[in-house]
Amino acid sequence: MIRKLVLTVTLLAPIATTAQELPTAPYLPLERATKAAQAALEACAAEGSNVSVAIVARSGATQVLLKADNSGAHTASSAEGKAFTAAALGRDTAGLAEFIASKPANDGMRDMDRRMVIQAGGLPVKFDALVAGIGVGGAPSGDIDAKCAAAGLKAIGAAE
Repeated sequence: MIRKLVLTVTLLAPIATTAQELPTAPYLPLERATKAAQAALEACAAEGSNVSVAIVARSGATQVLLKADNSGAHTASSAEGKAFTAAALGRDTAGLAEFIASKPANDGMRDMDRRMVIQAGGLPVKFDALVAGIGVGGAPSGDIDAKCAAAGLKAIGAAE
């Protein structure tokens, strides 16, 4: 009987240890992602801009895509690309555009992934860690897109 117990414990111990060692990753719950996107959309509407807003998870999957009435046909893909870029690289897309422009050797970053859009309007969504990216597309300037994205971050208490 004791042999069976010792054998069972010996065989199951690695399974218990493995399960405890699995990594956990923070993520942005859908409710917060939707709240951020809605706040960004409303901030741009207050500026008179019909835009699209996307939230892309750290994994690269689109969580939320809101497209304002009368927003341009290109705005959804622009917002999604900016959000993807911010989530993938963990930095704001305006700063990334400046980084690339500052040194020709960095230009290859534009071709790293066809989903990337390197223009102002994408911001990383961070709490204690990077969890997503928010992108806004369709305002008259990237600065306005970025301002609206920042309003989305503020609405959910994310770091800017």
